[in-house]
Amino acid sequence: MLAEIQNLREISRCCQAGEPIDGEIASWFGGCLEAFLERRCTTIEEALGLIFPKGGVPWWREEAIRQRDAALRQLAEMFLPDQTPGARARIVHEQSRRYAASSWRFDRDRDAMPETYAGTAKAWLWRAFASGATMPIGERQLRTIFGR
Repeated sequence: MLAEIQNLREISRCCQAGEPIDGEIASWFGGCLEAFLERRCTTIEEALGLIFPKGGVPWWREEAIRQRDAALRQLAEMFLPDQTPGARARIVHEQSRRYAASSWRFDRDRDAMPETYAGTAKAWLWRAFASGATMPIGERQLRTIFGR
C-alpha cells in the first residue's frame, strides 16, 4: 500500500507543478481509474489499492503513525543516544506532555515548523505532533517504538 500512496503523491506533485507524469505511474493510475469507472471496484480507494482489512488501520492513519514513530525515533537517537529505551521513553513522554501543554497550542495551526526549532528536540516533537497521529503517547508505547 505504501507504493500506491507514493504514486499518488508523485501524481499530485506533478499536477501541481505542471510537470508530466512518469509513464509507469500514469499507466498504473489510468488502470485504477478504468477499474473504478467500469465498476470493477466499488470505491476509488479500492481501485487505487488503498483498502484495509476489517478492523484494520486506514491507510492514512497508518501513514501518520509511521511518520510520528520515525520522528520520535530520530528525537531519541539524536538527543538521547546514551539512554536506555526505558529512559528514552520516560524523557520523550515528559517532553511530549510539556510540548502539548505549551507550544503545540500555537504550533498546530502552522503550515511549517517554526524556524527556531531547527536543530533542536522541538523540531522532532513538532514533526511527531504534525503527523496527525495521536500525541502524546504513553511510555509503554514509546518503549515499543524505541525497540525496548
